[in-house]
Amino acid sequence: MSEKLAKLALGTWSWGSGTVGGDQVFGNHLEKEDLQPVFEAALQVGLNLWDTATVYGMGASEEILGSLMRQRKRDEVVVSTKFTPQIAGMYEDSMAKMAEASCQRLGIEVIDIYWIHNPLDVERWTPELIPLLKSGKVRQVGVSNHNLAQLKRANEILGAEGFRVAAVQNHLSLINRFSEQAGILDYCRENKIEFFAYMVLEQGALSGKYDVEHPFPADSDRGKMYNPLLPQLAKLTAALQEVGAAHHLSVSLWQ
Repeated sequence: MSEKLAKLALGTWSWGSGTVGGDQVFGNHLEKEDLQPVFEAALQVGLNLWDTATVYGMGASEEILGSLMRQRKRDEVVVSTKFTPQIAGMYEDSMAKMAEASCQRLGIEVIDIYWIHNPLDVERWTPELIPLLKSGKVRQVGVSNHNLAQLKRANEILGAEGFRVAAVQNHLSLINRFSEQAGILDYCRENKIEFFAYMVLEQGALSGKYDVEHPFPADSDRGKMYNPLLPQLAKLTAALQEVGAAHHLSVSLWQ
């Protein structure tokens, strides 16, 4: 596998009905049979980087992705998964044990990119990435939801052993500009760190699919968070659609 990561990752937080992620957060019910055509269509157009985590459905997301991957050659899929500090106790406080459990669910020997899911105790957990890198269990590492100081410190800890943060995965959208305003994007550019923005459409709230007449499922976390905001977001999504339409017209005129 090339050490250069794809520019676009496909997330699997909502995979697995009856789990934290599927039903509770998104209000959907996605199982393997629903996701098989999505997985195949993505690979056919070159989208091969799949992002999951132990905490997504408490292993359900990794298991579904693993079952889909078994129908393909290993090098056709780039696997991104995460270590979540808050559940480390389930694995005897060992990042290595959690990584191995992820590999078993995914049916793989090596994780292409392994993330620390959030910055809880950077000093404690960042050094545990180093043995995984040295052993080859993990090819590259990233950090998620870290602020600039935490990102820099993680890079320093890894750098002392000849490694580096390869990627950052943070929330970034038109209504959440923290990573831009805090200088994280600039630091990533300066240090050749890939930046992966998640929730760029705010879980669909900025997609234009949802509005006051077509809200999110009321009993989902998305509904509780975004339904009250839909009247205000309508102006923004309408403006985005106008920009998109104008861009399409401009391209059409030049074709």
